[in-house]
Amino acid sequence: MPYDERLAGRVRTELAGTPGLSEKRMFGGLCFLLRGNMACGIVRDSLMVRVGAAAYDAALRQPHARVMDFTGKPMKGMVYVAPEGVAAPADLAAWLRRAVDFAGRLPSRR
Repeated sequence: MPYDERLAGRVRTELAGTPGLSEKRMFGGLCFLLRGNMACGIVRDSLMVRVGAAAYDAALRQPHARVMDFTGKPMKGMVYVAPEGVAAPADLAAWLRRAVDFAGRLPSRR
């Protein structure tokens, strides 16, 4: 399944210089990992953001966010953000901060 290369480039630019960041193809798309923990990714044209269980409901109340149901059932702690929700650079940066903040609190998997 292809993913939006333009969005991937924008994510790379925004996260450039983040210590411990790596990329891996997962979920039929591209994932960005922080010290081995998934932080965010791109599936088709949507940004996938790991926000964690505590911030899940608040994230879903944000414009253009929806449940991540990749497997057919909701994955609590993960949301999809439609292209309109990350069109503005500030919006993309805000979602990526959420992802990096959450993944940054997890123990390293490396």
